[in-house]
Order: sequence, then structure tokens, then C-alpha cells
Amino acid sequence: ALFKNMASALLLTERDATDEENAPKHKGRIVTTIQKAKEARPTVERAITIAKRGIAAAEGASRFATTAERNTDAWKTWRKSGDYAKWVQAIAPLVNARRRCLRLLGDKQAVRILFDVVAPRYADRNGGYTRIVKAGIRASDAVKIAIIELVDRDTSAKGQDSGPVLGD
Repeated sequence: ALFKNMASALLLTERDATDEENAPKHKGRIVTTIQKAKEARPTVERAITIAKRGIAAAEGASRFATTAERNTDAWKTWRKSGDYAKWVQAIAPLVNARRRCLRLLGDKQAVRILFDVVAPRYADRNGGYTRIVKAGIRASDAVKIAIIELVDRDTSAKGQDSGPVLGD
């Protein structure tokens, strides 16, 4: 339960908070102990991988989908057609992926953010979605602290915002 909550907390930092009180200081990162960060990392990585595979299935299902509004005549006709059966078969891996991620994370809003924001960002990446950075020692109990964060979140860390590149 602890690692479920940590993984979902990391993903929930990506949401846009409407009030300043609940807004995260830094998107895509949380501060915790090194041991907890190392144990929570596989849960986050597994959830992102499952979501990426589900999104790939959704793209295949989009060719069988309809643009008609629900309960209209066009939608009812589509439901009786062969395209609906093909759509159901093509969308099933996405539904399964969302359910598996819900089981891993335990939070519907975290799953929604995972599929809408985080997984599309890492569509071209094969792994290594998180990084653990040592952050020192906590003064109250002298435990080692670390930051677990999603990679590619801060573009300036990779030198992309450092100005013009020579040769341009």
C-alpha cells in the first residue's frame, strides 16, 4: 500500500491544481527516503510501460470508432455494424491496461493522468522513466533523503534551454 500511494503521488504531481494550496511545487517529483524511492521506482516504471502498450492499442482502435454522438441514429447504426465488433476487439487491450494500472496505483485520477499526460510523453522511450537523486540528510532523524522524479520533465537539466547551439 505504501508503494502504491507513492507511485500515485508521483503521478498526481503532474496534474494541474486549480487552487494554489494543493498545487505541487515541482511537477513530476516527490521527496522521500532513498530506500522508499528505490522500492517505489519499479511500480512507477511498470505502470508507465503498461500504459504505453495500452495507448498503442487505442491508436489501432481509432480507425473503427465513430464520431457520432451517443444514442443518435448514426451511433445506433454503428453499434449494429461490424465496425463496432472490430472496435471492441481493438480497444480491449486499452481497457485491460487501465485496469492493471488501477490495480498497481489504486487511484483513478492517477491512472487518468498516467494515460493522458505521462505515457504519451514517453512513447518513444524504451525504459528508464524515473530518476533518483540523493538530496542529503533529514535533520530531524538523520535519514538519507532522495528525490524520485520523472525524467525529461525538466528540459533545462538536459541543456535544451541553455541558448543557441553552435553551428545553427
